[in-house]
Amino acid sequence: MSEPPSAAIIPFPRPKAAEEANGPVRLQRAFATLERALAEQRAAVAAWRESLGDLRGSVQGLGQSLGTYQARLDGLAEGVDGLNREARRLEAWADGVLAPRVAGSP
Repeated sequence: MSEPPSAAIIPFPRPKAAEEANGPVRLQRAFATLERALAEQRAAVAAWRESLGDLRGSVQGLGQSLGTYQARLDGLAEGVDGLNREARRLEAWADGVLAPRVAGSP
């Protein structure tokens, strides 16, 4: 019992004999294909360079924004430190005012 074939083998298309014999035409087509590929590659590299330029601008803008953010955080830290010092000063004052009352209580 033999099984019927499950796939058909399709032969790879071959160029016609006349095209095989005409080397200069084949070479000219190959050069034309190569020129198209090089043109596409030049366009891709130009687009890539443009994208890098855009990325550079974005990164510089981000750096400036981070610098501004850092300056604001530094200002906020100074304000918080000042408030902390004032709170501790008021706490010490309150402790000083309340200490004699606490010591004198039964």
